[in-house]
Amino acid sequence: MRINTDGVLLAAVANPVNTSRILDIGTGTGVIAMMMGQRFLEAQIDAVEIDDSAAMRADANFKGSQFADRIQVVAADIGDYECAYKYELIISNPPFFVNDLKNPEGRKSLARHATDDFFDKLVLKSATLLGDVGELWLILPVKPADMVIDKAQKAGLLLRKEISICSDINKPVIRKIVAFGRKEVALKRELFYIYESEGVYTDAYKYLLKDFFLAF
Repeated sequence: MRINTDGVLLAAVANPVNTSRILDIGTGTGVIAMMMGQRFLEAQIDAVEIDDSAAMRADANFKGSQFADRIQVVAADIGDYECAYKYELIISNPPFFVNDLKNPEGRKSLARHATDDFFDKLVLKSATLLGDVGELWLILPVKPADMVIDKAQKAGLLLRKEISICSDINKPVIRKIVAFGRKEVALKRELFYIYESEGVYTDAYKYLLKDFFLAF
């Protein structure tokens, strides 16, 4: 499966209070959904993916895993997705380049770029699908993350946790993991470093991902 640092960090860090039903928005090849399956052994996981080819690959990955009876893929636009229940965790590593040069290769463009109203739709749809005690977890670059924090508040989802991610101690923040819920709680902010020095991962990064990467 194709993996990226953003997705695995989000899937490893997310620590919602309840996890019986999880929704992964934009699952791609299914990495985040399968990490959720590994971490939360009782969870039922729905993975929504708009790209048919990626959805087929995710489906094959799910069926070939030990989590096959708990994870299903839905090939759909999240805006059109409906279900008869609410989720306790909604998680997503969404596209984030807004008003930027689109990748000329169509599917990569779809996976990495968002339309102007994408985040409005993501936040509002998540608000309708989230249970009363549920949480929404996202990973985004700094500017889109700050924009989503504002949009989420307007939709009744309050910021609970903000993890600022840097490549190393000398680099600026490159990503934020943000978590939202309906009820106000004390906001927790953290800094997380990926590298201790060039090519050397921090102990925190290795500890976080040791259950997923054989190299750690």
